[in-house]
Amino acid sequence: MSEPDTTAAVSEVEAQEAELVLTAFTHDQAWHLGVRLVELATERDLPVAVDIRKGTQQVFHAARPGTTPDNDSWIERKVRVVYRFGASSYLVGLRARAKGRDFNADHGLAFQEYSAHGGAFPVHVSGVGIVGVVTVSGLAQQDDHALVVEALRELVGSQPAA
Repeated sequence: MSEPDTTAAVSEVEAQEAELVLTAFTHDQAWHLGVRLVELATERDLPVAVDIRKGTQQVFHAARPGTTPDNDSWIERKVRVVYRFGASSYLVGLRARAKGRDFNADHGLAFQEYSAHGGAFPVHVSGVGIVGVVTVSGLAQQDDHALVVEALRELVGSQPAA
């Protein structure tokens, strides 16, 4: 991705994070979000693993055909990025690339512990902040990210206004 494309992508993902804020996030909503992601993946025959956390509790996990335990490792590494940096794993990685920097080297973080690759998105609740993370692993990073954004948009659209 060239510099202007990366800069545009940073702006787009920042706008998504500002847009996708929930009024609440219950266990039932987490379940329905996870089921919706699995439905989308099944309809499109996508080999993905889906993971949803409320705080540190894993409240949903599913793995579609074509995934391996390595997808779960990617999920863990992406989730750590969201919780540590307060932004989607894709945005954190894009920001580093836009500056021509190596995310892991800059922060002294082992790649096997932290991966600033797309697919983990913070669950923001209005007036509260980040209360969880929804993650997809198995596709190209921009596609993992896009699938999460699609499902979160549906959830945000179904909630009453704050």
